Order: sequence, then structure tokens, then C-alpha cells
Amino acid sequence: MVVSVATDSSDTVEYADVDEISPMAWRLLRVAAGYEQRGVEREVDELMQAHLSMLENGTRGLSESRRRLLFGLYTEDLGDGQVEAIVDNF
Repeated sequence: MVVSVATDSSDTVEYADVDEISPMAWRLLRVAAGYEQRGVEREVDELMQAHLSMLENGTRGLSESRRRLLFGLYTEDLGDGQVEAIVDNF
């Protein structure tokens, strides 16, 4: 499965599987996108800071649909190279 997310610049970010993104990469994507955990909580309905904390610590995962939503939110303003560097190296 390939996850494709269109960015504002009409580029498409593809990643093989949101399940394969490490907890550290999730945190780095969030920070690179300029979000604090509370900011994400305000952007995504029914998602709490505790859910993000557990995802970023590797103690609990979110549903695939939630991870796709987060991936889209985080990568919206990031360049393809930034996303690839974070996901591939962390």
C-alpha cells in the first residue's frame, strides 16, 4: 500500500505505509510542521494530546485513518525532501 498526500504546492508525498513510520519520525514530522501536541489536538477532532504522546512514544498506535490524517496534516507544508529525510532516517 502506498500513502499519497497532495501538498499545497500540488506535489504528492508518497510513503509506503503509515504503519512503518517510527515514533521518533512522527514526533519530528509534527515539530517540523510547526505543531505542538495541543495544536494538533485543536486541529483534529476527537484526538487528544495523550493519543499523540502515546504514538510518539511507541506505547500505543492510532488507527490507520488517524495516522493518515496526521500524515496529511504534518506534510501539508513540508517539502518532499523533508518528509523523506525524516521518515527514512528516523
